[in-house]
Parts: sequence; structure tokens; C-alpha cells
Amino acid sequence: MVSSASDPTRTPVVGLTTYLERAKQGVWDVRASFLPQQYFDSVTASGASAVLLPPQPRPERAAAAVLDGLDGLILTGGLDVQPELYGAERHPLTDPARADRDAWELALLAGARERGIPIFGICRGLQLLNVALGGTLHQHLPEVLGTERYRVGGGVFAENVVEVDASTRLAGLVGAGVLTVHSYHHQGVDRLGAGLRVTARTDDGLVQAVEAEGDDYLVAVQWHPEENAEDRRLFLGLVAAAAAYRAARSGTDISTSEHQGALA
Repeated sequence: MVSSASDPTRTPVVGLTTYLERAKQGVWDVRASFLPQQYFDSVTASGASAVLLPPQPRPERAAAAVLDGLDGLILTGGLDVQPELYGAERHPLTDPARADRDAWELALLAGARERGIPIFGICRGLQLLNVALGGTLHQHLPEVLGTERYRVGGGVFAENVVEVDASTRLAGLVGAGVLTVHSYHHQGVDRLGAGLRVTARTDDGLVQAVEAEGDDYLVAVQWHPEENAEDRRLFLGLVAAAAAYRAARSGTDISTSEHQGALA
């Protein structure tokens, strides 16, 4: 009997990292796993099953167990990465540290890369990836760029135009040239992490997307594609890569283009 873990016909399983935040429901006021619905709706609409991954104690051990059941990993948005992780003094406007989430996501990222699991980073996810690979961040972009264009506040996503480089994996997903995106961040890439290639920038030179050099599926964007219901291309790309990873584990030949075609 073939187990579900090795069944190539099973829907790919994509894990999404989550916050631990205080939440109220009825009489309850507790810490709870939290992630906006747009994230997992984007995954399920792209043909995968979504699994939420809240921070865990003993993160390396937990990550090893969790990753055995995943075909793809999304590092989601959220509060700022700890500047202590890249040797910087804390800026007054940097968010309070979330050491549990940083440790959890770093363990998931390391384990996923060891296994060759496709990875997609969104906003904070791009920043964490950059830090994990030895890069650094600008902690408050308005002081660097002189503008609030990337975080207007009030829960309203700003629109910005990025330029996507041709001959990149990102261009294969969304096309080369200009792309209008939804932004909500006040930090950004300063020194680029090792083994990363910049794939999109804004007209002020700020890094807006990166991917791994080589063949590993590791794509990250500084914007929020989950906020654009009309454009699921980045999620479709991750899910297609997850299906190919799953098929490779089970010894079945399936291309990412075949998976995307089946969803069209």
C-alpha cells in the first residue's frame, strides 16, 4: 500500500509561517496562531493544501519533523526581523523582537534548503532570507530614501511600480519589465545575502525581489502578492514547483509547466 506521504497524486502541501499574537474570541483573550486569510486562500486557489506553521519550542527539532510533510514553504509577512541577527544596533522604530518567530523561521528555512523544498518569501520573508544568508537591512527606509512610499500606514497598502529583470525565474512567472505591486514595509535590503540575485528594483534602487543563484527554487518579493486577487502567478509558481518536488520524491516525472497547465 502506498502511503499518502509518497503518493504522487496527492495535492501538494504548502506550509505558511504564522504569528503568535493576542487574539480575542468571546470570553477568551489568549495568544493564538494568526495569519490573514488572503495568504492561505492564495495557496488553495493555486492548487495546493495550506498548512499553518506557528512558532514552536525546540525549533530545529520541530522543523525537521514538520518539513517531512511539506512540498513547499512560504515565509510570510509580519513584524521586523531582529537587527541583532545581523549585528546592528536596534533603531527606535524597529518592531519589538519576536525571537520565537525568527528562530522558527530560520530553522524551517535551513531545513527546507537542505531538502530542496521550494521556498517563497513575502515581505518579512524576503528580509529574513537575506539576513539568514549573511545580508543586512535598512531598519527605517524613510531615513534612507526620504519617503514613506512603501508604508503609508493605517492598514492601507501602497502601490509601487517595480522593474523585473529579464532572464530570471521571477520574469518567467510575472513577465519582465514594469509591474505594479502592493507594499507595506518600512525596512528593506541593504547588503545582499550570499548566493542571492536581485531580480526586481524600484526606481530608487531599492531591492524588491531576489532569487537563489542556481537551480534551487527560492524566490522572494518585498511586496504583498496575496493582496492582489487578480494575480496569483507567484503562488502558482510555488505550487507548481511543490508539485514537481513531490513527484521527484515519489519517483514520478511531472514538470512545473504541466502542473500550471492543469490549473489553467
